[in-house]
Amino acid sequence: MQKKEYSMEIGGKTLTAEFSDLTERANGSVILKYGKTVVLATAVMSKHQKEGLDFFPLTVDYEEKYYAAGQILGGRFMKREGRPSDEAILSGRVIDRTIRPLFEQHIRREIQVVTTVLSISEDDPDVLAVIAASLALGVSNIPWNGPVSAIRLGKHLNNESIEINPTYEFRDHADAELETIISGKDGDINMVEIATLETNEDVIEKIFKKSVGEIEKIQEFQKKIIAEIGQEKVVIEKEELSKESTNLFKKEITPKLDGAVFAGPGNDTINDLRDQWLDLFKTNFAEESKSVALDYYEETVNDLLHSEAVAKDRRADNRKMDEVRNLYAQAGGLTDVLHGSGIFYRGGTHVLSVLTLGGPKDAQVINGIEVKEDKSFMHHYNFPPYSVGETGRMGGTNRRMIGHGNLAERALSGVLPQKADFPYTIRIVSESMASNGSTSMASVCAGTLSMMDAGVPIKAPVAGVAMGLMMENKDSYKILTDIQGPEDHHGDMDFKVAGTKNGVTALQMDIKVGSIPVDILVEALEHAKKARLKILEVIEKEIPAPRKEIALSAPKILVAQVKEDQIGLIIGPGGKTINGIKDKTGVEGIDIEDDGTVYITGKNGSAEEALTIISDMTREYKAGEKFEGKVAKVLDFGVFVNIGYNTDGLVHISEIAPFRINEIGDKFKEGDIVPVIIKEVDEKKRINLSIKAIDPSFAEKKGFTPPTISKETPLKEKPTK
Repeated sequence: MQKKEYSMEIGGKTLTAEFSDLTERANGSVILKYGKTVVLATAVMSKHQKEGLDFFPLTVDYEEKYYAAGQILGGRFMKREGRPSDEAILSGRVIDRTIRPLFEQHIRREIQVVTTVLSISEDDPDVLAVIAASLALGVSNIPWNGPVSAIRLGKHLNNESIEINPTYEFRDHADAELETIISGKDGDINMVEIATLETNEDVIEKIFKKSVGEIEKIQEFQKKIIAEIGQEKVVIEKEELSKESTNLFKKEITPKLDGAVFAGPGNDTINDLRDQWLDLFKTNFAEESKSVALDYYEETVNDLLHSEAVAKDRRADNRKMDEVRNLYAQAGGLTDVLHGSGIFYRGGTHVLSVLTLGGPKDAQVINGIEVKEDKSFMHHYNFPPYSVGETGRMGGTNRRMIGHGNLAERALSGVLPQKADFPYTIRIVSESMASNGSTSMASVCAGTLSMMDAGVPIKAPVAGVAMGLMMENKDSYKILTDIQGPEDHHGDMDFKVAGTKNGVTALQMDIKVGSIPVDILVEALEHAKKARLKILEVIEKEIPAPRKEIALSAPKILVAQVKEDQIGLIIGPGGKTINGIKDKTGVEGIDIEDDGTVYITGKNGSAEEALTIISDMTREYKAGEKFEGKVAKVLDFGVFVNIGYNTDGLVHISEIAPFRINEIGDKFKEGDIVPVIIKEVDEKKRINLSIKAIDPSFAEKKGFTPPTISKETPLKEKPTK
């Protein structure tokens, strides 16, 4: 094997790029190592153009293999990896969103980038995979305007220092405040993912600037490698329309273009004019490429939107640059069956979010090579075809749905209550009912409404808004607040910012240009904050605070704390005891943690009944405690009285009455209710009870006769002094 290695230091560890003939049939490849985490990236381009395509055919795959973690897949019958995990899909999206803007979009040859995790340790492979994908493309002959680099940064609460490429342990710490992946090149940024706990915009600005400095170190490392071993790039010429076609466009379509593009919200008029053009083109120039004609139309619309925005502050729907569309918020009101719901409108974007509460047993078990946890908060996002007025296949999810759902989930996670205060499993499903820009941010708003309607005691309501950009160059640009339809499709940036009044909770950025300066992003953050505060006003006007009580249809969760050595007592041999409690009470679940915390989930009083049983089972009885007990067994020498779940104490015959009783006879029967007090608990935990100590007259009421004193028997006189 022929091999070349290059190394650099970043974040206190060595980053090593290894090039060999291991994957010699790929156009470009690299094995990248950071600590004990290793990623392979390959890049391949088809030899011929794919005919009939009207889009750039790039595929990015992120492959997780259980061998990378030294594991065999846990299923009993299935040992081969199946569909990618959500984590793998999200990592693949990060790579895609980083490298895609750096390709010429006229390319119609298929390009596939595959990153495979070969080994995973304390360092996350996703950032490594971005750099590896860049190097694989950079040293290949595939035309691409890289390299591009990525860095992960982390920060803890009450600590100003910023960690470079924080480990899993750092990120999972209780004080973790902020985590971000940022990609960029040439001192600018082209992809952002941030999850925070209500972090101020000033801190995020520092994060941006810190990331740029670290990214440029990796950029220099990549440029050196590419200059030394990179291949000459294939030249793929852009196909142009004939002069006759462009003349026809200018004659028939250009006069109608302004009216179609600036007709109001949505893409309908733009799409209608596009269809007119394609029909006209097909009729007159059947021998020319339809995809080239489509590209020409899209580029013309793109140029018009940019020039009008930058020069005249003009938007497609005639709003001001910083104007938010009409808003509507509704908390609940659909049906009492639902535990919580929220409806949110922002212009033509309408989202319904429905929340369901469950017990700890309803948490999702995640068992991947990277993440192992019981996930108690989930946000799922659906985008049915009717939301854009189309027909299509229903069911299943795609990468976009998973990505949008995860973004909203991260935005809402930052305000969730602690498990000790609200031990429920929470699932929110956001349905995109009508889409005209940024349904993910509308899902954040509707999700907030559903949590407040359900009585989830969140720290503060969260709202989100998407910011756009029309940029001719770094000095000539306009930032757009709350982008819709054409601005989303033709704009240079989709900058989604979610947060509370106090700060940002999540942030995501996609772009269509190569990269964007930090100063523009900081400016967009300030515009986003103003819009967010307006949206929060509408949400809080509808529902000022979470409801005081959860819905009657939701299960109730009661919490008990027992000693660790009592856990086995509750579970019983083979689970017999705990299953018996479930059968007797009808509770939905009894979950016991290793520290002795018991969560009891049930409806209609079942949780309260089960809690009483468990409290009785684990109660430590003390002398002096009083009870109304039930006689469990009658013996010659006394009676056993039940004072709690499976807990009996003995009332010895001498403790029934304040006078001597020779035999119990038929005075007691099983099931009798008697007052008792604990006299003592001996060293073997046996409980001795007394009736006479709590009610001296009880024996006589029960029919026992005290001994009589004979009148013939003279009383002994006291001796006189």
